[in-house]
Amino acid sequence: MATTPGYSAALTVSGPLVFVSGQVPVAADGSVAEGDAAEQTRQVFRNIELALAGQQARMDQIVKLTFFLCRIGDLAEVRAARDEFITREPRPTSSLVEVSRLIDPRFLVEIEAVASLGP
Repeated sequence: MATTPGYSAALTVSGPLVFVSGQVPVAADGSVAEGDAAEQTRQVFRNIELALAGQQARMDQIVKLTFFLCRIGDLAEVRAARDEFITREPRPTSSLVEVSRLIDPRFLVEIEAVASLGP
């Protein structure tokens, strides 16, 4: 199987799973992350990190990410921001879908995550 930069083609995991609903670039105070897709992606990953912490899980336990992007041209920025938060090997599996819009027209990115609490 060919190696793909940034994500794994397949993983086997064990133990309980934590499913994180699609996170958008909204901070705890309700403000929307201003700026480009990279800054919005950073806010989304901060939200994922908080959601996982609430379930006694960590970012390095993520095994699957699903990205929804409004502009596929933002992919390089989104990947660079992702790599600030996802550093472990093997990388999580990943899917990406370009969408025409998200729930709020200011949102450029939404990300779902699955983490494994197993050994």
